[in-house]
Amino acid sequence: MPSPHRFTSLNRWLPVLAIALLAGCTIAKPRTDDPLEKYNRGAYKFNDALDKAVIRPVALGYRKVTNPPVRRSFSDFFTNIRMPVTVANDLLQARPKQALQSTGRFLVNLTLGIGGFFDPASQLGLPLEDNDFGITLARWGAPEGDYLVLPLLGPSTARDIWQRPVDSYFFDPLTLFANNHHYNGLQYVPQFMYLVTIRSRAIDAESFLQSAYDPYVFIRDAYRQQRLYKIYDGNPPLDIIQQMQGLDEQNFDPEQLLDQQHQWESAHPNQATQKP
Repeated sequence: MPSPHRFTSLNRWLPVLAIALLAGCTIAKPRTDDPLEKYNRGAYKFNDALDKAVIRPVALGYRKVTNPPVRRSFSDFFTNIRMPVTVANDLLQARPKQALQSTGRFLVNLTLGIGGFFDPASQLGLPLEDNDFGITLARWGAPEGDYLVLPLLGPSTARDIWQRPVDSYFFDPLTLFANNHHYNGLQYVPQFMYLVTIRSRAIDAESFLQSAYDPYVFIRDAYRQQRLYKIYDGNPPLDIIQQMQGLDEQNFDPEQLLDQQHQWESAHPNQATQKP
């Protein structure tokens, strides 16, 4: 008689296996509207205030007590330790070649790279791929849905929001470690360090955000474009790019947008030129 544990394991994997059995679909066209903008701007303001009060100071402190080689080693470690997320989603997308390459990269860095703190796989020509369940849904034809800013978590969409519970529950070694070990809260330290590492990397790009006419719109559009390029392996069709940038709209006026940006820069000279 099958054990209850076997049925529990099977039920755990059924939703994921169902995705792999879906018939191939055309990737849905990207959205350019923002019906939840009022809510999103409120969530963005909350996240921005929290970042300035807590998260950014911690990231700056991390940068002060480490040097670039150390930060690069930690970044390489977290990139490599989360590679099973990419491998699993490659398999769900029926991309065995990419899954094999990412598996090889993971094993090379785990062994020759001393636990992943170094990146010999790149020197060996093994490409770095970043994949997740949101991209899996997109490649199986799921529509993008509304743009959504999540409190504490940041930009997402109605489609991408599923990457967080699915990837974490099934594939992410950091979350699996935290969920299956109990060290009086110390099991969450790797996840905390991963978030600090991500925020630390973003500090170098803050000048772009500070010089933006509307930081909320800048982040929204940058997020959408980043996801678009990931879905199409860095090479989206020209008509999709034009749609995303609004070039196919009859009332599109690039000179008006540039004029608005220049007016904002003139009114905020310090922010337009400030460096992080």
